[in-house]
Parts: sequence; structure tokens; C-alpha cells
Amino acid sequence: MSDMAELERRINAALERIDRGIDALARPAAAPAQPAGEDAREAEIARLQEALESERASNAQLTERVRALREKHEAAIAALERSVARLTAQLDAVGAELQNQKRINAGLIQTNRELSEAMKAGLAEPQLVNRAMMTELEALRAARRAEMAEMEEILSELKPLIEEVA
Repeated sequence: MSDMAELERRINAALERIDRGIDALARPAAAPAQPAGEDAREAEIARLQEALESERASNAQLTERVRALREKHEAAIAALERSVARLTAQLDAVGAELQNQKRINAGLIQTNRELSEAMKAGLAEPQLVNRAMMTELEALRAARRAEMAEMEEILSELKPLIEEVA
């Protein structure tokens, strides 16, 4: 951004010099021409025209540099916006999966409670209770692994973005 501000400042300074040169050209034309000063006047006009052309070329270069910088910044911003959108979508998917896992785990917990109650009443076999408990434990482990994998994926995506900013 400081490059753009510097370029803008230089363009404005060049335009002011051009205006002063044009004003200087207009003033001698209004005064009566003096034969002895005619060569000096033409030399001044030539010098001012050369300065004007130089400033125009400089202005064109600066304008092109500003345009190139803008395009570069816009492209970088667009890439970052795409990355943020992609990461947001991934995060939403992880959130949905997490909610699904929570729902499944709540169902397993409820089933285990019912089996435990049935066991206390003498209506269920102990092997069924053990199997249900093992299933619940495995579901919890799977949920944990899924969460860890998702977190690793998110961190691997965020790490390059953080390094770019830093």
C-alpha cells in the first residue's frame, strides 16, 4: 500500500509541474514579443516541452505500475477468499460430521442404559451388555480419530496461510 501511495504522490507532483510549465508558456505569449528575447523564449518552450514529455512518460510508467500492483493485490485477495471459502466449507462438513457422531453416541449411550436396566431385571444376557459397551467404546474412539484427522487437515490448510501473512 505504501508503494501505491508513493506512486500517487509522484503522479500528483508531476501533474503540478506540468501545470506550472503550461502556465509559464501562456504568460510569455500574452506579452509582446521582443526580438532579442525570442531565442531565449523558444529555448524555454523547448525545455518545457521536453520536461512535459518526460513527465508524461514518467506518468505513464507510474500509472502502469499502479495498475500492475492493483491487479496483483486483487489476485491475491481473490485467492485468499477462495481459500477461506474452501476452509469454511470443510469446517461446516466437520461440524456436521461431529453432530452426527454426537447423535450416534447419544443413541448408543441410551441403548447401553436400557441393556443395563434389562440386565438388572434379569432379562438380558451379560454378553449382550458387554458387546454393547464395546460398540459404544469403539464408536467413541472412532469419533475421536475422526476429530483428530479433521483438526490435522484444518491445521495443514491454515499453516501456509498464516505463514503468508507473517
